[in-house]
Amino acid sequence: MSLNVSSSARVNRRALLSAASSSFALVAGGLSGLPLHAQEAAAPVVEAPAPVAAPQQFSFDWLTEEMRAAATRPHANPANLTGFLGELKYDDYRAINFRTDRARWTGTDSQFRVQAFHLGWLFGAPVRLFDVTDGTVQEMQFSTDDFEYRGALAERVAPHVDLPGVAGFRMSVPLNRLDVQDELVAFLGASYFRALGRGNSYGISARGLAINTATTSPEEFPRFDRFYLERPKGGSLHAVIYAAMESPSVTGAYRFVITPGVETVMEVTARLFFRSAVTQLGVAPLTSMFLFGEKNRASFDDFRPNVHDSEGLTVRRADGDRIWRPLNNPPRLASSYFGEHNPVGFGLHQRNRDFALYQDAEAHYESRPSVEVEPVGDWGKGAVRLVEIPTEYETNDNIVAFWVPEGTIVAGDAREFAYRLRWGDLPLPERADIAHVAESRAGHGGVSGGKNDPNSRKFVIDFKGGLLGNLPGNAEVEAVVSVQQGEIVNQTLERLDGMDIWRLVLDVVAPAGATVELGAHIAGYGRKLTETWLYQWNKA
Repeated sequence: MSLNVSSSARVNRRALLSAASSSFALVAGGLSGLPLHAQEAAAPVVEAPAPVAAPQQFSFDWLTEEMRAAATRPHANPANLTGFLGELKYDDYRAINFRTDRARWTGTDSQFRVQAFHLGWLFGAPVRLFDVTDGTVQEMQFSTDDFEYRGALAERVAPHVDLPGVAGFRMSVPLNRLDVQDELVAFLGASYFRALGRGNSYGISARGLAINTATTSPEEFPRFDRFYLERPKGGSLHAVIYAAMESPSVTGAYRFVITPGVETVMEVTARLFFRSAVTQLGVAPLTSMFLFGEKNRASFDDFRPNVHDSEGLTVRRADGDRIWRPLNNPPRLASSYFGEHNPVGFGLHQRNRDFALYQDAEAHYESRPSVEVEPVGDWGKGAVRLVEIPTEYETNDNIVAFWVPEGTIVAGDAREFAYRLRWGDLPLPERADIAHVAESRAGHGGVSGGKNDPNSRKFVIDFKGGLLGNLPGNAEVEAVVSVQQGEIVNQTLERLDGMDIWRLVLDVVAPAGATVELGAHIAGYGRKLTETWLYQWNKA
């Protein structure tokens, strides 16, 4: 990993959100020695090689060959920051803002504007930005004149001092109103980035790549150390960003074509070149937070009904089936694999958009974007992997989802992946015939009014809409249920009066320490009537 932060660092995400002026944060806090977050311990710092000189002309193919050649050379971490940059603390960083009047592309006919994030504090690895106009490259130079330093910090920072780079950048465009520049996307720290659809507020983030996440091998956090920003012309409705990736095991050339809107769409092409073998490759990784919901709210004494950036994982299968896997905050590190062959898509979703279900006037979890990954081309066989990390705080991102391609990765290999990222509210799809999971609840098993069975747990799944929602309560439908490492001791299915909802109730028993895998859908009249509900119960 490339951020010069010790493994003891623990950072409050909301504080970081404030410090970065509406940008996003990399959340600290690993588990059981696994470096699961981008603030975990860095490799020993060595002197960085001389900066790569920008060519007169630029193309994605040029960057690809540059990174292919870089993979034949040893990786080197950037050197430690010196001077006032190396001395910045949390409170200092909060006192720094980019001056909006210094935004790049101001005064041009482009609708987009670029602002930089300051180096220092957690962000100790310089990132270089380049302006690409008509295929010609010019590096964007930044100095202390581009930033406002407030309070006592102003006396410590001299004017007109050139900076060795920046921490990252954000790009704005009139997204919600034609007369207001709204933040659209931000790249900050390692290869993390976030984007917004119309009306959204920052929540879930994405990464360029995941290497050895929650495996027996140390996790790497590849970083984007150079960005080439293609200046949009006139009324262009999309922006193009290229990025160079560096990591001990891999280099990469990335291309992002970003189109803002109700759903902001990113077309991503990743060309990867491996210096060494990796235990597990994670493609199109998404990172989010799930603290509690209707399944585990009893563990939190909180006035809010739900606290999460995302509530479930979706997998859209090649055969037309759709999986809904509610997220969990488990008692121990949990991992699930969903084997697929050329999936249509997968993503982390915030389905419920009603403020009443969250009651947080500050965080506004109801406005957090969902993100869907849609593979482009033949991804072949592999699995969508979901990692869930126990946490006590909403400031920790504890959910990771990504694609694991089948096969091994060895030194000298090259891979290319193309996919689409859709950011926004992403309302329920398209298939009006299929009922969806409206809510998943859980609690003590047993009969209401009786003594609870400590070895039993009750799961209540509400399927809403579709053809099923129009059927009467005596319709010839049935629940198709599966269970592994546990036993179903009671099962009921009924239509809720006056509603287009069918409720499935399962009482499940399992031995202590068991990992119970549950699955269910409703079928009838020779067809499947709902999406597939899957869940993992990690019994304490």
